[in-house]
Amino acid sequence: MRTKLLPRPLQSLALLLTWLLLANEFSLGQLLLGALFAVVLPQLVAPFQISAPRVRRLSVLAGLVVRVLGDIVVANLQVARNVLGRNSQLRPAFISLPLDIEHDVAKVMLASIVTLTPGTVSADLSRDRRHLLIHTLTTDDCDTLVRVIKQRYETPLREAFEC
Repeated sequence: MRTKLLPRPLQSLALLLTWLLLANEFSLGQLLLGALFAVVLPQLVAPFQISAPRVRRLSVLAGLVVRVLGDIVVANLQVARNVLGRNSQLRPAFISLPLDIEHDVAKVMLASIVTLTPGTVSADLSRDRRHLLIHTLTTDDCDTLVRVIKQRYETPLREAFEC
């Protein structure tokens, strides 16, 4: 039920509830102040918010979440072994990942996945938004890492969100 007064009603409700929890007091004054924040803040930030892409294949997205969680566990073990082992095992590098996904939210999700996976960090997005700069703690072959990221993460994101 979007209205001009409440362009994002769920966001407004979350703000109101968060305010009441933070105030740690349920009174008419706190309720009114929370309601004021719940109405005004979403309107102030609305010009800066981008719409999320429509999920087209929820099963692919669910599979991606499971894959990422598993990869985080495996990467933690690999990074611990590399960091606690000899320094010669560390071969840091920056790589440029060409992006095929179009939607900005999907790009942010990919950058977040890369950053959540230990041993890699999303460092920058090119001005044309077509390449993601990634720092890796250790790699033998940058081209292989690009292929793995595209296959394991970018392709499922594209399948889940785009036609």
